[in-house]
Amino acid sequence: MIHKIEKIWLRYKGSLRPTISVLLYCQLAYFGGAALILSLNPVFMIIGTLAMAHGMVIAAYMIHDCGHNTLFKSPRHNAMLGKALNWLTGSCYGTYEDLRANHMQHHVNNADVITLDYRGYLAHAPIQRKIVQGLEWLYIPVVEFLMHGVLMLAPFLFKDKKNQRLRVTLIIMIRFSLLLAVFLYSPMAYICYVIAYTIFLTILRFMDALQHNYGLMLATDHHFDLVKHRGDRDYEESHTFSNLISVNHPWLNLLTLNFGYHNAHHAKPTAPWHELPKLHRELYGDQGDFVIPFGKQLSSFHKGRVARVFGDESETRGSQFVQRLQNGSAVGTNGISFLTPL
Repeated sequence: MIHKIEKIWLRYKGSLRPTISVLLYCQLAYFGGAALILSLNPVFMIIGTLAMAHGMVIAAYMIHDCGHNTLFKSPRHNAMLGKALNWLTGSCYGTYEDLRANHMQHHVNNADVITLDYRGYLAHAPIQRKIVQGLEWLYIPVVEFLMHGVLMLAPFLFKDKKNQRLRVTLIIMIRFSLLLAVFLYSPMAYICYVIAYTIFLTILRFMDALQHNYGLMLATDHHFDLVKHRGDRDYEESHTFSNLISVNHPWLNLLTLNFGYHNAHHAKPTAPWHELPKLHRELYGDQGDFVIPFGKQLSSFHKGRVARVFGDESETRGSQFVQRLQNGSAVGTNGISFLTPL
């Protein structure tokens, strides 16, 4: 029966059990966490907050796999699942189609192309810049909140998304009504959700910050730089880094659904999450030049948390980024989550 289902519906043999297991865990963590928060028992609320945050993390990385069509044979079925899971991540204000198209551009062009230049705005707004940098110093992912806020307003800010206004208005009404209901039920339960969402965004930005040193390019520039490395596998490989949680205990990387095996993912973007450790071993063996030790990741994330608001353009040239990764002082980048196609 399992083989028959896999043959008919799934893209890869052996994917049914891991796919069902992760989807069940994701739902249990998110909705079970919500139930624990709503119990208003202080201990259960703490557990529920952490569970809900991790449920959102797993949902996000499952959306990433859906975007690469790694789960089902039919792109339509991948899209259906991706759209449903996007409600859990709170990124459903943007369309799944925009999310996928933006992320594919990242892979095809070997570049991080952005529409929203928040850095340019902050550079000319000293008060807002100081507020953002102050909050980032406190480990509050305000840049990610900003990106998600703009995603909500995108149909009213960008002409090419004007046709999404009714859709996003209905989504805002639904989600904000639910959030209001939670707040009226218990302000503490609402705060727990906000904390869970903050943890979720922090984990995603931690994983994104150091995986590439492509540099950022504005989509509105229409410049050759946007595509000059398209198809350049050597450039892609040398500017991609794997940020594993643990090399010696691979099961720990399941906490982020193996997203840290980023070189393996870029080598074969259609490989499902559960095949990435095996693919990594086959491609690289014990080679560790591009694998960032977890301690160095933490050090870089901590030291660069304010500088990362604007990034450091010098890290995109030469070997400076690699040297900084090795001593735990890399800056990296913010605001490039695949959940916010801006």
